[in-house]
Amino acid sequence: MFPAPYELGLRRLRDDFGLVPVEYPATRRMGASATERAADLHAAFADPDIKAIIASIGGDDQITVLPHLDAELIRANPKPFFGYSDNTNLLTYLGNLGIVGFHGGSIMCQFGRPGAMHPLTAVSLQAALFTSGEYELRESTAYGDVDRDWTDPATFDFTPPMQGCTGWSWHNADQVVEGVTWGGNLEIVSWLLMADREIRPTAAYEGMVLLIETSEELPSATEVYRILRNMGERGLLRRFAAVLAGRAKAWSFEHPNTPDQKAAFAKEQRDAVLRAMATYNPEALVVFDVDFGHADPQVVIPMGGRIRVDGQARRITVRY
Repeated sequence: MFPAPYELGLRRLRDDFGLVPVEYPATRRMGASATERAADLHAAFADPDIKAIIASIGGDDQITVLPHLDAELIRANPKPFFGYSDNTNLLTYLGNLGIVGFHGGSIMCQFGRPGAMHPLTAVSLQAALFTSGEYELRESTAYGDVDRDWTDPATFDFTPPMQGCTGWSWHNADQVVEGVTWGGNLEIVSWLLMADREIRPTAAYEGMVLLIETSEELPSATEVYRILRNMGERGLLRRFAAVLAGRAKAWSFEHPNTPDQKAAFAKEQRDAVLRAMATYNPEALVVFDVDFGHADPQVVIPMGGRIRVDGQARRITVRY
């Protein structure tokens, strides 16, 4: 439907990252079935010449693909997978197979960003794709969440507008937490919980670091609180030693909020998270406005990988 950001993303893979994109049969076909998309994934994982798998975009139905995946094939051929939003489904699935995935970096959004890739996004993707070891996340002093029409060619002649912002916001910061990451897009996490799909016994999440971020559908603070409350009632929320919350996207074509409205929306979401944590895990370390969600820039965070959240030093370090 939107060839401009897709082709731009492929071009940047070639020109900026020195990679050779390989497309699979369902890549450009709208309405491809869950079995067809699963077959694409199987082919990509099984091919030894494919070194990483990158999602073109998100969506809202990847949960229907999971039952068609061959766990033994994928476990026998582990490789990096990059994606976020609806790809939280596959990242969770891979994590349960012991395969570390990477939350971030879709072709049409990050690689296909109009004007130029954001430097923080580009350097994070470069490190995640081509290096291993510790990588310290950097705070952003400006962010963007106002979109333009992908069908308008003029959109890609200009760098997206950015606005100044504060860095990370810390709660219960007098501690250092090291653990394995779990989570992703909060709406998708809630769907996995409702379907009881790829959710392990609550004890399995003990000491892990929960990642949560919300989508361009702009879920209300009430919905955010209720999802977290239900996780608390399930006995899940208290298991996490720390929570990282992505900077909230607060603008959409359906809700073109003003800067003041966006600030109020983000504050309401933060308050909702803190309200749930106060009830179900009051001692946990919580960090807000980490740039791994639907806003711009976006840093890559390993899912099912190691992270160190140092509240005393105000540093977050991941392991690629």
